[in-house]
Amino acid sequence: MKKSILLFSACILFGFASNAQTPTNKPANGATQVVDPHAGHDHGTPAATPQQAAVPAQNADLSMKFTTEDHNFGNIPEGPSVSYDFEFKNIGKEPIILSNVQASCGCTTPTWPKEPIAPGKSAKITATYSTQGRPGQFTKTVTVTSNVGSKVLKIGGVVEKAPDSSVPSNNSSIMKH
Repeated sequence: MKKSILLFSACILFGFASNAQTPTNKPANGATQVVDPHAGHDHGTPAATPQQAAVPAQNADLSMKFTTEDHNFGNIPEGPSVSYDFEFKNIGKEPIILSNVQASCGCTTPTWPKEPIAPGKSAKITATYSTQGRPGQFTKTVTVTSNVGSKVLKIGGVVEKAPDSSVPSNNSSIMKH
């Protein structure tokens, strides 16, 4: 009896595992195309056709060009925050909508335009890094998510440790109590 239950359980697990795999098709160009495993099943949303499943960044109507995607601040003093403006231009035919801009950690704060960027217009994403209490080399990323796709911007540099207080301590006083 135990063997029958164990065999039955193994068959069920194998069936679930084989259905969990996402099938892929290899077009002639060698690219991998993910096929919707729910295609043909009615789940309240229509199945995507290969044309609809295309990555938005490949759409010629949606395109953005950054002046630079990587900025090195060089050597900077510990204490004040430093900022860099990543400028970009909408070189497509449709407005660009930035849905989210997220830094890799809490020491970096991004700001970005919340309104759509019209075709031919430029905008900027500002990355501000807090150097206080962070001496040493750093590299941080800012991930930009938009209707064009995702783009990773980088900032880096070396924070030079602030000098210790210039006020002498009482221990070095000539006078002894």
